[in-house]
Amino acid sequence: MRARIRAGDAEAFGGLFDAYARSVYNHAFRLTGDWSGAEDIVSLTFLEAWRLRERLDAEGGSPRPWLLGIATNVARNTRRAARRHTAAVARLPPAEAERDFADEVAARIDDEEYLRSVRVAVDRLRRPEREVLALCVWGGLDYAAAAEALGIPVGTVRSRLSRARTKLAAELADGRGQVRDGRPSVAGPIQEGNK
Repeated sequence: MRARIRAGDAEAFGGLFDAYARSVYNHAFRLTGDWSGAEDIVSLTFLEAWRLRERLDAEGGSPRPWLLGIATNVARNTRRAARRHTAAVARLPPAEAERDFADEVAARIDDEEYLRSVRVAVDRLRRPEREVLALCVWGGLDYAAAAEALGIPVGTVRSRLSRARTKLAAELADGRGQVRDGRPSVAGPIQEGNK
């Protein structure tokens, strides 16, 4: 039988498997303490035995010690590979959590709706109020610079801007008489020179 196995006789090797697979499995289970791991070791042991079949001594008794030696090496290599894999995985940076884009989409839709309402509210202002709002709030000019740009007195800029802010706040109120939380104020901050 040894000579046939060494020669690559598949039928003889099948007989070897039938005769010793249970013994190799029990040995692998004792080494690993894991039923599934023992099954993997049995498979790998017989694959390795087929690859190393020419190293099987031509003379001798049972090939069981040879197979158990291969199984021991396979179990050792499997444990080593598992340790290396675990160490490699531990070195990987933690996976980033996937962002839930639903909130972002909802916020974007809300923002678009809010901006439409701002555009409508701004369009309802008188032209002189819109011009002052554009220069002072969105353009960042102080009262004096806006007055110079429009060719009007500084006091007129102040009163137009005040009326524009009041109208916008009323127009954009959310039903409770307050401007929506978390939204940028269309009125914007008063610039350093606007005081």
